[in-house]
Amino acid sequence: MQRNVIVFLVLISAASSAHAQEWARKMFETTSHDFGAVARGAKSEFRFKLANIYVEDVHISDVRSSCGCTTPTKGPELLKTYDEGFILATFNTKNHLGQKSATLTVTFDKPFPAEVQLQVSGFIRSDVELEPGGVQFGTVGAGEPAEQTLKITARTDRNWQITAIRSSSEFVEAEAVETGRQIGDVTYDLKVRLLPGAPTGYVKERLVVVANDSKSTEFPIEVEGRVQAALSATSHLFMHTVKPAGKKRMPLVVQGKQPFRITSIECDDECFTWECPKTSERRHIVNVTFEAPDEPGKHSAKLRITTDLPNQSVLEVPVMANVVAPEPEEEAAE
Repeated sequence: MQRNVIVFLVLISAASSAHAQEWARKMFETTSHDFGAVARGAKSEFRFKLANIYVEDVHISDVRSSCGCTTPTKGPELLKTYDEGFILATFNTKNHLGQKSATLTVTFDKPFPAEVQLQVSGFIRSDVELEPGGVQFGTVGAGEPAEQTLKITARTDRNWQITAIRSSSEFVEAEAVETGRQIGDVTYDLKVRLLPGAPTGYVKERLVVVANDSKSTEFPIEVEGRVQAALSATSHLFMHTVKPAGKKRMPLVVQGKQPFRITSIECDDECFTWECPKTSERRHIVNVTFEAPDEPGKHSAKLRITTDLPNQSVLEVPVMANVVAPEPEEEAAE
């Protein structure tokens, strides 16, 4: 009888522990990733995305790997409601070869103790090597082309040949130029280009190199960079709380790659006004004022900014304000 009670308590404890972990697993988009076959030295990373879907704050206290082939890095440790985070898994392709797998254990201590295990795997080739491990364009001006060259070395069949290159983006193209061929060693220069029409923002694309290879016919190459607009501004202005008939002013920073003059600013909401600079500078501060009406409510509009920069379309910046009536106690105090 005593033994049965102990077994029952163990089962209850196991079920409770499994349920305790489930709340943490629900935050992850996925808990496994296969890198596939990658070249030696290639930059290979994957972000396990998670989002706090709970009211309580979530805190990541630790993340560790079962294998040196993969290095885990945690994003923001503290996630408030609806905040998004990630666990970055970096496949160590320079120091490891062959089929590798690892378990990444993510430990939470708030709002409740829990662990989530993430699985990664992949095959690091010893016969194909990249130098450098990926394409880094850095910061490129909008409308400007960019080019980087990688060296691909294949220590395999003398007849090894690149037959095709696939790109995940119409704005990234690549050309393979053979530079050497001898017994046990075939080399290529891979010229990768970012085309002028690439949209502004962060660039993260992938090239897939296809070869007449009996072991693995293809391997990926990561492409990263940032396309910077000729003109940019604060992403938005949000004047959180304004009393009826009150005023609030906030600065809007507008900057370009070369000196420019703001020729006009327009807005459909007359509650927003501004002081427009007259000089030609690379960086302007536009002081935007919101004059609240007598009635509470939310105001949302866009400032349309035009400059004298050539071929520059109108820059639109969202502006928002929330007119909130004071509480009765606050009115009495005033």
